[in-house]
Amino acid sequence: MEQTAHRAGSVSTPSSVPVGRGSSGALDAKTIAGAERCICEEVCMSIYATLWQLKFPRDGDDYLGCEWITVIAQGVPPHIGSPTPGCGYEDGDPYAAFLPPPVHTNADGESEYLRAVVFITEHTPKGTARSPQEYVSPLLVLTGEAYAHMTFDTLYTQICHALRGDKPRVVATYIAPSGRIRLLFEDGTAKEVDL
Repeated sequence: MEQTAHRAGSVSTPSSVPVGRGSSGALDAKTIAGAERCICEEVCMSIYATLWQLKFPRDGDDYLGCEWITVIAQGVPPHIGSPTPGCGYEDGDPYAAFLPPPVHTNADGESEYLRAVVFITEHTPKGTARSPQEYVSPLLVLTGEAYAHMTFDTLYTQICHALRGDKPRVVATYIAPSGRIRLLFEDGTAKEVDL
């Protein structure tokens, strides 16, 4: 299949996809949406853009000697699945089953907020029976607007809660006479761990 490279550098589309440019000179949303569908037939182009990667306590509680895991914030641009005419999704939103509702955009596929922000770990698999774009059990999925208005403290708490799952929260730690760390949990249980 013949390929053409576009100004964006990372977008390569089949030559059958018409290339359009918005008023800013960037590829327009309809062109990008068409490229996503064409490329997905052979190799699926991700609908996500990595916003950041940070280390979090693996089990949701920070204590001396805890293990850490990388949490990744994956943003979904506003044109993805947008009902705005010209964005390329006039036939419906193929991501509605696993993302928050789409957002309306301007003619260039831009909006004040991302459609969604999906939080995953470095080990989260991508691709399910219903969509190759869906992450398996993401930690947290927020609308772009909720993410934009959330403090980092609130976000940190929600991510740590998701990492902890149904395990009790660590409420205190101390170094036991054996030199090991003793963790005290909110349910009254305790556990010693090595440094």
